[in-house]
Amino acid sequence: MVPEQATPDGVADPDREVPGAAPVQPDSANASPDDTLNAAADAAEASIARLYGEPLLRLPTDLYIPPDALEIFLDAFEGPLDLLLYLIRKQNFNILDIPMAQVTLQYLEYVEQIRKSNLELAAEYLLMAAMLIEIKSRMLLPKRQDDLIEEVGDPRAELVRRLLDYEQIKLAAAQLGALPQVDRDFLRPELPIEQGLAPVWPHVDPHDLQRAWMDVLRRAKLTQHHRIGREELSVREHMSAILRTLQSRRFIEFAELFDGRAGVPVVVVHFVAMLELAKETLIEITQAEPFAPIYVRLAYSPA
Repeated sequence: MVPEQATPDGVADPDREVPGAAPVQPDSANASPDDTLNAAADAAEASIARLYGEPLLRLPTDLYIPPDALEIFLDAFEGPLDLLLYLIRKQNFNILDIPMAQVTLQYLEYVEQIRKSNLELAAEYLLMAAMLIEIKSRMLLPKRQDDLIEEVGDPRAELVRRLLDYEQIKLAAAQLGALPQVDRDFLRPELPIEQGLAPVWPHVDPHDLQRAWMDVLRRAKLTQHHRIGREELSVREHMSAILRTLQSRRFIEFAELFDGRAGVPVVVVHFVAMLELAKETLIEITQAEPFAPIYVRLAYSPA
C-alpha cells in the first residue's frame, strides 16, 4: 500500500502523486464516458491498422506476405509505338534523325521490366525491339557497290512514317476526347412541353366501339326484309363510299355512317370497310370523353 503524501497544511492529498510510486489505474467500473472515449482515441492513434473495425496494435507473428504481393506495375503506354514516341519526345530527339543505338537501349530496358511481370504483354513490345535492332544493323552494315550506284533509302524512313502517323492520330484522338460529351461533361435538360394548340383526343375504348356497333346491328335487325336475293358486296366500294361521305363533312357520328334499312349484310360490310380504313390510317375514330358519342373523321386534309 502506497502512503498518501501530506500537503504543507498537514492534510493528505489523495490526488498528488508520490515519487517512485506506481500510477494508479482508474477503475473501469467508475470511469466516466469521457475517459473511455479518450482511451479509445489513444488506442486508435497507436494502432497500425484496423481489423474488422478494431485497432490492431501490433502485427501478428504468423502473418505471411508473398514477395510479389506489393509489386505494382503501371502500364502507362498504349503500345510499342507509344513507348517509342515517348522516348523520342522526352529527350527532344529529332524524329527525322533518330539515334537508334540510344533509343534501342532505353527501349530494351523498359521491355525487360515488362517481361519480368507480364510475358504476354512483353511479346508485342519485343516485336518492335527486333525491328529497332534490325534497323540499327542495316545502318551499321557497309554499303555495297550496287548500293553506291543506286541510291538506297534510309532504313529508318518506314519507322519515322509510322511514328508521325501515330502521333497525328494520337493528337486527334486527344482533341476529340477533350470535346464535351453528353452524360460525361454535361447533361441535356429534359423538360415536358405541353402542346396546348394540338388537340389531344382520348383513346377510344374497344368496349365502347363494340357497344356502338351492337346498337347499330340491333337497329338493323329491326328493319330487315324477308326478300330473298343474292347481292355481291365489295369492301373496296364501301371504303370509297365512306371516304366520299367524310370529304364533305369534318366530323360524322359513328351511327350516321350506317344505313339500317340496307340490311345486316350491307351494314357488316360497311363496318368492315370502316375498320380497313382505320387500319390504313385513312380515317380516325375519336371520342371527346368517356361514354361520349364516337365520331369518325378523315385522317388527312382532302385536296
